Amino acid sequence: MQFRPLGRTDLQVSALTLGTMTWGEQNTEAEAFEQIRLAKAARVNVLDTAEMYPVPPGGETYATTERIIGNYFRKFGDRADWILASKVAGPGRMDHIRDGNPRLDRKNITAALEASLKRLNTDYLDLYQLHWPDRKTNFFGKLGYTHHADDQSTPIEETLEVLSELVKAGKVRHVGLSNETPWGTMRFAQLAESHGWARPVSIQNPYNLVNRSFEVGLAEVAIREQIGLLAYSPLAFGVLAGKYLNGARPAKGRLTLFERFQRYNNPETTLATEAYVQLAREHGLDPAQMALAFVTQQPFVTSNIIGATTLEQLQSNLASAELVLSAEVLQGIEAIHQRQPNPAP
Repeated sequence: MQFRPLGRTDLQVSALTLGTMTWGEQNTEAEAFEQIRLAKAARVNVLDTAEMYPVPPGGETYATTERIIGNYFRKFGDRADWILASKVAGPGRMDHIRDGNPRLDRKNITAALEASLKRLNTDYLDLYQLHWPDRKTNFFGKLGYTHHADDQSTPIEETLEVLSELVKAGKVRHVGLSNETPWGTMRFAQLAESHGWARPVSIQNPYNLVNRSFEVGLAEVAIREQIGLLAYSPLAFGVLAGKYLNGARPAKGRLTLFERFQRYNNPETTLATEAYVQLAREHGLDPAQMALAFVTQQPFVTSNIIGATTLEQLQSNLASAELVLSAEVLQGIEAIHQRQPNPAP
C-alpha cells in the first residue's frame, strides 16, 4: 500500500480509502465491521463517511453509517489508527436533515459537526468536508454552468470562517471540499490564504474511466495547489466491473436495487464499458481492478475511495493497489477515451 501526503499537511493517507455509503442500507453493521477489519489488514488508514449516509438517503436511515462506525470504535477502540473523514450536507430536498433546510452556514455546520462527533464516538474529525456547494453551480453530473442571478447562497467567507474556528477548537484537524468546481476550489484557497483561515487539503469528486471531467480544469488545481483528489465512484457504481453488460442485473447490484442511480446507465457508457472490459481481458486483467488502478495512479489523486457490498469484492478492490498498468494498457485506455470521451458526466 502506498501512502501519500494529504494536501500540505503532515498526514500520510493510504492510496485507497474505505468508502462506507452502503452501510446501513446494503450492508449490516456486522458486515461493515468485517469490511473495516479487512481494509485495516491491507493497511488502509482512511475511513470516509457523511452525515447523510447511507445512500440512497432517507429519513429512516439518516446517519446510520456514522452510528455504525461509532459502534465499531466503541467495540474495537482503535480510533487513533484511522484518518476519519465525514461531510456536512449542503442545501437540497432532504426534509429529514435540520428541518429540511441544511445550509453551509454557521448554525448548520456547527450543529452537523456536533451530531456527527457524537454518532462517531470521537472528539474530533481528521477531515471535515463540504458535501456539495451551497451555491447553485454545476455538480452531480452537470457539466455546463448556468448562472443564477438570484442565488441566495451562504457566502463562502461565512462557511470557511466557521470551519476555521472548529479547527482552532480542535474538533476538526483539516477541511476539505467535495463536488466542487475549479472556481470554487480556487476561491476557497484564496480566502483561506488572505484571511489566515483553514485551507482546503482535499477535494472529493467523481473520477473514473467513463467520467474524466476532473482532468479538464481541476487536475491542474489539485497538483499546483496541493488540494488532491479523493476520487469517488471509481467503478462508476460498479458498471466498470462489467457486471451489468448485456442487460444483466445482479440481484444485489446497486443499479438493480435502486432505479435512481442512472448516472452511469446510458447507451454511450455501455459502449465504452464494453471496450474497457474487452481491453482488460485481452491483457489478462480483472476489469474492475484495471479501472481502479487507472484512478489510483493518476498524479492528482491523493486517495481512491473504494466500496463494496461483499468481502470478496472488497478483497479484489484492495488488491488493485498492487496493480501497475503497462504502457500498452494505458495506450488502449486512451484510445477508448478518445473515441468515447466522458460518456457519464
